[in-house]
Amino acid sequence: MLKSCYSPDRIEAGCDEAGRGCLAGPVFAAAVILSKKFRHEVLNDSKKLTVRQRNELRLLIESEAIAWAVASVDPEEIDRINILNASFLAMHRAIAKLSTTPELLLIDGNRFNPYPDVPHHCIVKGDAIFLSIAAASVLAKTYRDGYMEKLHDEFPFYDWKNNKGYPCKKHREGLFQFGVSSHHRKSYNLFGQLRLDFN
Repeated sequence: MLKSCYSPDRIEAGCDEAGRGCLAGPVFAAAVILSKKFRHEVLNDSKKLTVRQRNELRLLIESEAIAWAVASVDPEEIDRINILNASFLAMHRAIAKLSTTPELLLIDGNRFNPYPDVPHHCIVKGDAIFLSIAAASVLAKTYRDGYMEKLHDEFPFYDWKNNKGYPCKKHREGLFQFGVSSHHRKSYNLFGQLRLDFN
């Protein structure tokens, strides 16, 4: 089972993002404050969970968290400030939306732009160590996936309902055939090394 807290005496918010490696769509981030007494045997890094587990956990987190928030940074902003800074900005926006002010931020990863007046700890693979970061990873992932599934209805040829904007084969093929959409990150290598088989 994951750890309930880093510091038992401070209000902690776990923070994580989703969508850094995608070719299209915003990067999403979440911040979650859980009770020190919160426990859950299934909650883990969202990438280790099934879609059903993530969706069930999202409802649980939203109902039982002391506070939670989700925010995003759109592709135009990503292109302007780069994906690393966009990920930090999405986290900052989520933190700012929390109904309870945290006294410590637990950040998944090894880098972060400090948030004003709140200390932070960066924790590599923190979403597999601390419950609050895992909860943030679940919210960020489910909200972003839902957003990309809605975009799929308008742009079905990129297959976003399945790849969520990541550089999978059908996504690349859609780019070659239909070109770049307004939701693509223009600063990325959109066409990559895909070799289409015309034989």
